[in-house]
Amino acid sequence: HVQLVESGGGSVQPGGSLNLSCVITGDTYGRGYVGWFRQAPGKEREWVALTSIGGGASKYSDSVKGRFIDSQDNEKNTVFLQMNSLKSEDSGMYFCARRLRTHITYWELPTSYEYWGQGTQVTVS
Repeated sequence: HVQLVESGGGSVQPGGSLNLSCVITGDTYGRGYVGWFRQAPGKEREWVALTSIGGGASKYSDSVKGRFIDSQDNEKNTVFLQMNSLKSEDSGMYFCARRLRTHITYWELPTSYEYWGQGTQVTVS
């Protein structure tokens, strides 16, 4: 079974930075994708970023492009989301999600991912 645990959230001032971690266990596949989503109170879950396990270019939503950077440590099965120049509208619960299949088309849709973490809170104020 696959489990994902997010960490690294916290409270920062606008313009600050946070580095989120997504630790994946029970998964030795070494391929597929990890997506990042966020959700503010009363709002729909919003896709933020996508990274291909094992390398390759990442994709980012227009709202975070140029500020957020995906990276990964394959040895530790960990994906990172470095968030810079944070804005108040970046606040919310951040989730990482795992897709095991090696092809993805609708990366912005939560239904494209099979496994989810519990989330880590990010507050920018």
